[in-house]
Order: sequence, then C-alpha cells, then structure tokens
Amino acid sequence: MNIHEYQGKQVLKQYGVVVPEGKVAFTVEEAVEAAQSLGSPVCVVKAQIHAGGRGKAGGVKVAKSLDEVRTYAQEILGKVLVTHQTGPEGKEVKRLLIEEGCDIQKEYYIGVVIDRATGRVVIMASEEGGTEIEEVAEKTPEKIFRETVDPAIGLQMFQARKLAYAINIPTKQVNKAAKFMTALYTAFIEKDCSIAEINPLVVTGDGEVIALDAKLNFDSNAIFRHPDILELRDLDEEDAKEIEASKYDLSYIALDGNIGCMVNGAGLAMATMDIIKYYGGEPANFLDVGGGATTEKVTEAFKIILSDSSVKGIFINIFGGIMRCDVIANGVVEAAKQIGLDRPLVVRLEGTNVDLGKQILAESGLNIVAADSMADGAQKIVALV
Repeated sequence: MNIHEYQGKQVLKQYGVVVPEGKVAFTVEEAVEAAQSLGSPVCVVKAQIHAGGRGKAGGVKVAKSLDEVRTYAQEILGKVLVTHQTGPEGKEVKRLLIEEGCDIQKEYYIGVVIDRATGRVVIMASEEGGTEIEEVAEKTPEKIFRETVDPAIGLQMFQARKLAYAINIPTKQVNKAAKFMTALYTAFIEKDCSIAEINPLVVTGDGEVIALDAKLNFDSNAIFRHPDILELRDLDEEDAKEIEASKYDLSYIALDGNIGCMVNGAGLAMATMDIIKYYGGEPANFLDVGGGATTEKVTEAFKIILSDSSVKGIFINIFGGIMRCDVIANGVVEAAKQIGLDRPLVVRLEGTNVDLGKQILAESGLNIVAADSMADGAQKIVALV
C-alpha cells in the first residue's frame, strides 16, 4: 500500500525524523491559506500523487510570494502529471503539499529496503541525492553504499555513522545523520514498511538534517496491524478494479494487454502471462483467485475481468489442488449469467473434480472453447482475439 508524501512525513515525525513544516491543500484557496499560516518567505507547491518524478513533470514549484502560490496551485491542481512511474496515462493531481522552503546546502539519498537474496533489511545511501536511484545504480554504482542489518540487534549506530561518512555528510552533521537513519529504520520496522525512501535528504545552512521528500510503502499483508496507516489509503490513486478485487481478497493487478486471465496460484499466473506473451498475445491482468476460493469469489473475479473494456478475450487456467475445478466452473457460469459473456472464453481445467467442472461448463450454454493444456489454451485465446 502506498501513501502520499505529506502522509509519509507525518508518520516519520512520530519517530523523530526532521521534516519541513507543511500543510495539505485540496483547493487553490486552501493552498494560499496554508502558505500564509506557514509564514515562510519561500514556499514549495508540490503535487501529491502516488508516483515519483513529479518535479521533472512540472509538479513541484518554488513560490516566493502568495501570488505565486496561487498561480502554481491553479496550474497544478487538476493537471494530469505524466512521469516515468505513472505510465503514459498519467495521474490527476487532486491535492497539494504546501511546504516551507529551506536553505539546501547538499542533497543525499537514503533508502531502507528488503534484500530478497539475504532476507535482511538493507540501508542504502548515496551522495547523489535528488536523482532516481535507478539512474545512479546504472551510471555510477560505486556511489551507492549499503549496510545490511542484523534483525536480532537492529541498525547499529556505527553502521549509520559509517554510511554518513561514506556519502560525505559534513563532519559536524554525521551524528545527526546517523540518528536520522536509525529513526528511519525504526519506522520501517515498526510500521511494516516494504520501502522507506528519502530522496533527497538535505543538509541545510543552519546545520539541520531534513527529509525533503519521503516515500513510504507498506506490506499489505501486515496492514491489519496498523489501522492508523490504513486510514491514509487514497482510493483515488488506485485502479478501481484493483480496489474491487481487494474487497474479495483477490490478488489482481491491471496490465495493458487485451487477454484477461483468471488463474489459481501466483506461480501459475506468472507462467500463464508468460505463455500468452510467448504466443504473441498481451495479458490484460494478473489475477490469482487463490487456493480456497468460493463460488462468490470466483464470480466477482470474473466480473472484474469483464468490467475491463480493453479485454477482448479471457483465458481461465486452473490446476485444481486445494482449488476445485467445479467451484471455478460454477463461478464462471454465475458471473456470465449476471453480466453476459460477449467475448471469447478459453478454459483449461486440470485436477480436483475436473470432470465435474468440465460438465458444468459444457451444460451452461456458454460459448466456451476447451483447452487440453496451458500452451493449447494460450494459442487458442491469442488466435481468437
């Protein structure tokens, strides 16, 4: 789960991370009022969307007067920002962060991530702040420094100081930077984050170490432990189909293709998308109905696929272990009756109650193309669309 920058900063402040003073605004008038209340000679008007690269897309402006705050707020609110993370469709800006300016002396990067290879949390740091870390990794990887954290004892002060020296934090600010990193790590662990990224971390003219930007993502599987974080969810930033899928505990991710997929098991879902691509098709989604799906759950999953206007055909690929083929078949028939099936449908069923599942589909009166294997099904649905 993602949250906005201003929300991430509110979370980090609870752990002692220093952030600029700022206020959220949903209208131009609220933006001007926020700037007045801050009383700063310089304010930054920042678009709030769930994507990076806002500055390059024109979503971050420095205002030196209230008139400029008003002008920039009018310009950014309602604008569709297209960044390297939004895709070509972009995201509409519906809220702004109005923040006090600060005297930036130098920018750095600090990120807390999970290293899947070692199963440990890693702190990454670079003196190339303000630049996408992927770009730094590609062009100047020697400028990225890492410290792996032992989960039994947490991030140690000597590790944080080592990173601060490595990225050339001024000597007088090393201790502040180290405390900043340990606070960021504590927030990462206690809030079950999947990423905590500060880009840039800045050292100011008066010697402060401040998070000028903040990106926090959270492990959705642990959100039940954090009702305060769940309240920060902005549904306007999420795909409507993905929101609907989450209500039924379905793993759904919208993609750009035209072949809808319904599969049980994440590995099989990935393989299904791969084989569709192999035969020249483009998957429209990742959809894992899971091993314990009910008829209602399958019905809703099928309805979500059909609600996508870009879907020109559907491939159902089920290997029934825990998941029974007859349950899938009943869900498909029920959804088709409720909505109406007006697109090609290819079904491959194997496993528990496969004969019963095939019988239910055969007697449904639906126009269904049966497949003998995953490859056979992929070829047939690609041909049909």
